[in-house]
Amino acid sequence: MKSLWDDNEAKQYEGDLGLRVYTSRLLGRDTSLVLHGGGNTSVKITEENIVGEAQDLLCVKGSGWDLETIDTPGFPAVKLDHLIKLAQLESLSDPQMVNELRSHMTDASAPTPSVEAILHATLPFKFVDHTHADAVVTITNTPGGLDKIKQIYGDTVVIIPYIMPGFDLARLCAIEFEKQRNENTIGMVLMNHGIFSFADTAQASYERMIMLVAKAEDYIKAESAWELSYDSTAKEDADPVALAELRRATAKAAGFPVVLRSQRDERAMSFCNRSDVNKISQHGPATPDHVIRTKRLPLVGRDVDVDAYVAGYKAYFEQHAPKAREPKTMLDPAPRVILDSELGLVTVGKSVKEASIVADIYDHTMDIISRAELMGGWQALSSQDIFDMEYWDLEQAKLRKGGKPPMFQGEVALITGAASGIGKACVESMLARGAAVIALDIDPAIETLFNRPDVLGITCDIADETQLKSAVKRGVLAFGGLDMLVLNAGIFPGGCRIDSLSSEEWRKVMNINLDANLILMREAYPFLKLAPKGGRVVAMGSKNYLAPGPGAVAYSASKAALTQMTRVAALEWGDENIRINTLHPDCVFDTGIWTDEVLAARAKHYGLTVDEYKHKNVLKTEVTSVDVAELTAELCGPLFAKTTAAQLPIDGGNDRVI
Repeated sequence: MKSLWDDNEAKQYEGDLGLRVYTSRLLGRDTSLVLHGGGNTSVKITEENIVGEAQDLLCVKGSGWDLETIDTPGFPAVKLDHLIKLAQLESLSDPQMVNELRSHMTDASAPTPSVEAILHATLPFKFVDHTHADAVVTITNTPGGLDKIKQIYGDTVVIIPYIMPGFDLARLCAIEFEKQRNENTIGMVLMNHGIFSFADTAQASYERMIMLVAKAEDYIKAESAWELSYDSTAKEDADPVALAELRRATAKAAGFPVVLRSQRDERAMSFCNRSDVNKISQHGPATPDHVIRTKRLPLVGRDVDVDAYVAGYKAYFEQHAPKAREPKTMLDPAPRVILDSELGLVTVGKSVKEASIVADIYDHTMDIISRAELMGGWQALSSQDIFDMEYWDLEQAKLRKGGKPPMFQGEVALITGAASGIGKACVESMLARGAAVIALDIDPAIETLFNRPDVLGITCDIADETQLKSAVKRGVLAFGGLDMLVLNAGIFPGGCRIDSLSSEEWRKVMNINLDANLILMREAYPFLKLAPKGGRVVAMGSKNYLAPGPGAVAYSASKAALTQMTRVAALEWGDENIRINTLHPDCVFDTGIWTDEVLAARAKHYGLTVDEYKHKNVLKTEVTSVDVAELTAELCGPLFAKTTAAQLPIDGGNDRVI
């Protein structure tokens, strides 16, 4: 733990609020201090209101902001005197507290202040920092944790027993701070929760946090519990079918599709293969704040199936819900963390982002538990305490306000020819509907083209069966399964009459436009039949299937054969709830196969100018890649849920087809 303060960097930030932004970002850079929205910081300032009156304000981290990237709009200002008065009340419900915070902000459009705003207000220091430091949480979650904290910090910190965040915590902290504080006090430890530091300058408050956490780290090192050995590595590639089966079971339990992320590094494999993993993983999360992401317990292995986990979760809910002050709505009972000796650390989310956040949290949790075990044993808060956090009023309110999820949230699409034209547009259409995408293209640019975690770009020559099989496996292992397959990649050679067509050219077109798609469908089948909402395939046919033109025999024949193949597949796979449809585009000229040369050649075949050829359909319109991509996505959606083996033209109306 080292201070990242840099005088030159700090000069770029103006005023107390600017420095508050700077040191908050410094805290956010260190994942051993805060993770994904965790922790909060504040600064007390004086500012003139619209009528020229000076008012004392608390600028505190707002809901939805992350310390690593926070900026000044992420610090809503609340009237400080009112917060101090609230802290003196005997009680205040969570809805009342939120209302008081929002109704005493200076900007009605600002985010809702942290639920710990009142706590920050009661601490008599200008700057206040709060983190869930791994080292501190590790120590407090061991037998005798309280005595260890006293030994480490002496009278330099106020110690608060665990209590739920919110008003009750703020009130207790205000009382205990006045009782325990002395001239040496520079921080406050919340048992099983986290740590505070405070000072009258941003630098001092930040560096006190670093110093306090470093002391906790030094204690762990002195106990010979800092260095961890990893003695298990992944012996072979994970089984993608096993992962897809686990995904299907998890999605069934959740009631919606999910993405699975499998982590098989040394840390994960060592933890998942510990002889005592069934015991040490079943005590609870490192800090109650994590339960919203990870649930209280992970599922261990696949021997204890997901149904058993669901039964256990329902029993947990039924045990604690009757004790709540108001009725609770049970969250979905599916696990969010799965520890498997072969698949490693498997994390679950409605999206790639969610699954990655859970992975980050449990990555730290594994080390926290392992270190605690070396210091006397890992112990977490009671299941009642964890339940109270998981079913906190404020979290339940978020649940009730949840909007309609994107159409393909939690689903995975594989798209070929994804670097340009229709394929690229299909990727964008799927992403816009919430899907994760496995994007294949022969162009290596595909690997960085989209540059986002929910797209896995794979360089792949679909004419190479080995590369195709590898790509499917990589994609499934990245996201947990496969729901939608878009057979888009293809070639359209320049015009060539049959009497001049070489066998080599014929085989090349058939290999790419037909054979590769057969292989891909065959390799995708085991995963499509495990898709939580049923598998879907969209093949990119062509107008040429029904209305071929001269000089395009290889292309026309390959698309006709592809169409016939999808019809047979629809018959064979229908009882597996896999639906397969074919689009027949025409006049789509913003694609890779329509080079200037090909366009000129086709126009010449019809005795037309290039512009006339572009608008030769009945509607005299031009069909774009986006038009085709949007229809492709909709074919995979609920509007076509009862349609299979269909052939839809998207060509502006071709008189020969009609």
